[in-house]
Amino acid sequence: MPLVTVRLDEETKAAMESLPGVNWSEVIRRSIRDHLGSQKRQNRVEALLLMERISTKAPKGYDSAKVIRYWRDRRDGRPRR
Repeated sequence: MPLVTVRLDEETKAAMESLPGVNWSEVIRRSIRDHLGSQKRQNRVEALLLMERISTKAPKGYDSAKVIRYWRDRRDGRPRR
């Protein structure tokens, strides 16, 4: 497992030493995992908002089946309808 070193001010270190039963390594690991998870969620939210902002609705009467058929026919070399 990789080792990470953290620098603390004297006041924080003294407060930590006043709580001898706390596994500070686990507290830090959990905090890092929580922060990573919240960043991942934030990235998903930003992506969703971006997708909603750039998406557009099809015009009224638009038939996607006709467009798909047109391009499939062209791809396969069939005559266009």
